[in-house]
Amino acid sequence: MTFLGIDLGTSEVKAVLTDDGSAPLATANAPLIVDHPHPHWSEQSPQAWWHATLDAIAAIRAAHPTGFAALRGIGLSGQMHGATLLDRSGQVLRPAILWNDTRAFAECVELEALVPESRTITGNLAMPGFTAPKLLWLAKYEASVFRAIHKVLLPKDYVAWRLTGEFTSDMSDASGTLWVDVAKRDWSDRMLSATGLSREQMPNLVEGSAPAAQLRDGLRREWGIEGPVTLCGGAGDNAASAIGMGVVGAGGAFLSLGTSGVLFSGTDRFAPNPEQGVHAFCHALPERWHQMSVILSAAASLGWLSQVAHTAVSTLPELAAQVAPASAPIFLPYLNGERTPHNDANARGMFWGLSAAHTTADLAYSVMEGVAFAMADGYAALQGAGTTLEQASFIGGGSRSRFWAQLCATAMGVTMRRHASSDIGAALGAARLARLAVTQDTVAEVCTAPPVIESCEPDRASEPLLAQRLARYRRLYVALKPEFAAVG
Repeated sequence: MTFLGIDLGTSEVKAVLTDDGSAPLATANAPLIVDHPHPHWSEQSPQAWWHATLDAIAAIRAAHPTGFAALRGIGLSGQMHGATLLDRSGQVLRPAILWNDTRAFAECVELEALVPESRTITGNLAMPGFTAPKLLWLAKYEASVFRAIHKVLLPKDYVAWRLTGEFTSDMSDASGTLWVDVAKRDWSDRMLSATGLSREQMPNLVEGSAPAAQLRDGLRREWGIEGPVTLCGGAGDNAASAIGMGVVGAGGAFLSLGTSGVLFSGTDRFAPNPEQGVHAFCHALPERWHQMSVILSAAASLGWLSQVAHTAVSTLPELAAQVAPASAPIFLPYLNGERTPHNDANARGMFWGLSAAHTTADLAYSVMEGVAFAMADGYAALQGAGTTLEQASFIGGGSRSRFWAQLCATAMGVTMRRHASSDIGAALGAARLARLAVTQDTVAEVCTAPPVIESCEPDRASEPLLAQRLARYRRLYVALKPEFAAVG
């Protein structure tokens, strides 16, 4: 018996095949591209998601045909918030509007005016990355598309439909739409009505670890699988990463530096702090919730520097480690606006304090430090919601850098734990959810933490200087906020 986890990210689809003890047997990935047709816009083709998923599955089948033939469960995780729109014939109406698209900022104000109790219902501040404001924008500016909508799906749920023919979603991913009553774990008719939609246009909600649908017979036969294959509810990418890292209850946490940056903390109750941009969502397991702070450009900031400086991303942390921090510029990582704690779609990135003496190494340090400072801001917002952390798992593409782990630990005052294979956490978590849906195994048996390679504790000697630089970083945003708003 094997299980397949598929993580639909922004830059690629990752897949992992695991045995009945959740040990990885084979992994694969397939790239994706993002389109930016206008300022503030970020879109992808749902058809590209499907083709990339098929490519990743084909690679898994080729790498481990015997294991794949024994497949009994599939779990999906995915980038959250994306608006994927289908008409009654199942045709995609337009490219999906992604989580880092900020065109619907004005509609956030409108939505909260339409539903004054929205923060109480959803536990979240209305942000342009969320799904509901995108639909208000569509109703205004692409009215014919809006009128033709039969189903609104999140990215992973579109892939689930292609795999099964059923419209399903899970609690964790759906929490990021602003259409869910997060405390009650159900669609909110009040929030749906405010955006001109109804339950009939939403997928069925199930818990992430529960059976949701069966793989289409045609695909099962084509892939050479004899027995039935169950698709579980799955999870949003961060909740799935938490399952993969064993972060399933109160006190567990991880910091992920992928395209975006996420500080995730498990909770045993609904604990919102919307005023400071903290996300309070359902977890992928029944009767569990979590909090998140999110920045939009984490590893993406380092990727941007790599392009403009014509320097490989893999070499930038090594260059950064050689820099004397006191002489480096201050970097604001708001390349695509920001979520926690500012909720400012107009915020933009900048280097402060540049001189002719600065090198690519200085800029690399500044970018990595700026992302660490943004995560420190996010942790401060979580503290405002009553969460205090002693340690967190350090995951995502940025977790390959021990230097970045140390920088984040010192800036935040939280020990960072590095793990092996942490970059497949979301796909592994999805496979674990599939195992829970198919077997009688318990959460304690399935959702274990991976071995720790090392722990990076805050560097007490560097703390005073970083604290001074963090204070300046925060003052720069306050000073520049009116200028950001003026540029728009």
